[in-house]
Amino acid sequence: MGLRLYDTYTRSLREFEPLKPPEVGLYTCGPTVYDYAHIGNLRTYVFEDVLRRALVLNGYQVKHVMNITDVGHLLSDGDVGEDKMEVSARLKGKSAWELAQHYTDAFKTDLARLHIQEPTIWARATDHIQEQIDTVRCIEAKGFTYRTEDGIYFDTSKLDDYGHLARLDLEGLQAGARVRVGEKRNPTDFALWKFSAAGERRQMEWDSPWGVGFPGWHIECSAMSAKYLGSYFDIHCGGEDHINVHHSNEIAQTEACYGTRLANFWMHAYFLQVDTGRMGKSAGNFIRLQDVVERGYDPVAYRYFCLGAHYRSRLTFSWEALDGAVTALERLRETAYGWGAPGSVSEEWMDTFVAQVNEDLSMTRALAVAWDLTRSTLSDAEKKATLLRFDEVLGLGLGDWRPAGVPDAVAALARQRDAARAARQWAEADRLRDEIAAAGYEVRDTPEGAVVRKAT
Repeated sequence: MGLRLYDTYTRSLREFEPLKPPEVGLYTCGPTVYDYAHIGNLRTYVFEDVLRRALVLNGYQVKHVMNITDVGHLLSDGDVGEDKMEVSARLKGKSAWELAQHYTDAFKTDLARLHIQEPTIWARATDHIQEQIDTVRCIEAKGFTYRTEDGIYFDTSKLDDYGHLARLDLEGLQAGARVRVGEKRNPTDFALWKFSAAGERRQMEWDSPWGVGFPGWHIECSAMSAKYLGSYFDIHCGGEDHINVHHSNEIAQTEACYGTRLANFWMHAYFLQVDTGRMGKSAGNFIRLQDVVERGYDPVAYRYFCLGAHYRSRLTFSWEALDGAVTALERLRETAYGWGAPGSVSEEWMDTFVAQVNEDLSMTRALAVAWDLTRSTLSDAEKKATLLRFDEVLGLGLGDWRPAGVPDAVAALARQRDAARAARQWAEADRLRDEIAAAGYEVRDTPEGAVVRKAT
C-alpha cells in the first residue's frame, strides 16, 4: 500500500505522490530562538522526524529545510507589540545575536537527545533578508500591499480564497487590532515589513526600498522555502497553532507572488497538553527536555511517549505517563539486546509494519506491530534484524543500546545460557546462571528472553 497522508488544506487523507520523484521537498517551521523549546514544541519535531523517516522508508530522497526565526516574530499575531528577540535580549542582558545563537544551540542539543535528524538545510531568517525583501517586492508589484506609518501590509481582501487552510469566517471576524498609526484595512491583514520606530535603534534592522526596518514573521518562510525548494513543493509542516495565522499567511503571500499554495500537502501536529491545558510559557506549565533529563529520565523515553499517540490527536503529558513509556522502552531495549546478532529481515513482518506507517503515520499501531514481533515464532536473529528495520522509522536507537554496566563477557554468558535453555540443557543453563551471579549480576527470564542486571 502506498503512503497516505492527511492534508489540512483539503481536509482529507490523500495518496502521497512526489512532485519530482524520487525527490521530496519538505519544509518544517522551526523555533523562534528567544527562549528554550518546551516538550510540547518538541512533540511537533518528533512527528516531523517520523514523517521524514517514513518518506525514506518508502524509497524517497528527502530535501528537508527548517527555518530559524531570529527576527520579526512579534509578541502578538496581530502585528502589535515588540519583537520577541528584542524583548528577550533586553531582559537577559545579551545581544539579540548572542541570544539567537545560544537558543539555537540548545534546540539542536534537544533534537540530538531525541534522535531527531537535523534538516538538510538550516535557514536562518537573518541570513535571508534580501530574499524576503525580494518576495515583498514581488507581492507589491502584483498589487496586494499597502503602506501605513507602521509598515508594509498585505491586503487580504484582494485574495479571494484567503484563509482557506483554516476555513476562516472572514465576515464574522471583528475589527482588527490597530497598528501604531492608523488602522489595518481588514482584521486579517498582516505585516510584510515593519518600520523601525522614529528615534529608535533596533539591534536587528536593515535598509529596504520602504525604509529601515525588519521583516514580518510570515514572509521568511515563503521566501526561504521558495529559494531552496521552489514555489510549489511537496510537504509543509508545523504545529496546529500555525493553521489560522502563520500558515494561512504563508499561503496568501505565495499565491500573490507565484500563484501557488506553496505546498502540495500541509501537515500539522496537535498540541501536547497537561492537566491545566495547553503547555506554554505564559501558562506557567513550561517543561523543557532538560527538566526531563534532570529528573533522571532518558530523553528517548519522551520520544517513545510521543509515538504512543497519533500526531493528529492531542496528547496529555504527566510524569506517570512518562514512567510508563520508560518501562516499555526499557523492556523493548532489553528484549532486542537479548536476541544477540541480527539475521535476515522478515519481509512479511515488514509489510505489516509499513502498512501501519503508511496509513497517515499510525505509529501507535506500528508500535503494536513491533511488540507482536517480539512474541512471534521467528528466530531471535530474524526478530532482531526486523526490529532494527522498524527502528529506522521509530528512531529509538535500539541497535546502539547496551545494558548499563553489563560487561560484554557477562552478556555473552547470558546469551550462552539462553541457547542452553533453548536446547533444554538445564544443568548447563544453571551453571551459566551461577557464573553470571559470581560476576555480580542476576538474570531475569522474560517471555522475550533473559535480562541481565547488576545484582542488588
